[in-house]
Amino acid sequence: MKRQLMLAAAVLAAGSAFGLMSPAQAHGYDDRPPPPRHEVRPAPRPGKVWVPGHYDRVQGNYAWRGGYYQTARPGYRYVPDRWVHGPHGWVRRPGHWAR
Repeated sequence: MKRQLMLAAAVLAAGSAFGLMSPAQAHGYDDRPPPPRHEVRPAPRPGKVWVPGHYDRVQGNYAWRGGYYQTARPGYRYVPDRWVHGPHGWVRRPGHWAR
């Protein structure tokens, strides 16, 4: 029993460390998020990466967060936020840096 609890705690900690789904996000939402809005991307900026806009869930509704520039990380690429439909409804996968 103690070993199972330790394993469960380690899995949750690893998920948090890598930006995976938190227990609060696990329930999902029944209604589909709206399609992404079209954004005009501003001119490129040296040393910056464009992070596209996305919908967040705020007080039970979807709210648009506009795109923005973020400092580039050499050797990484930015993977944008996305909504995925799973067994418990719609869940937002946050954007992250990947090699």
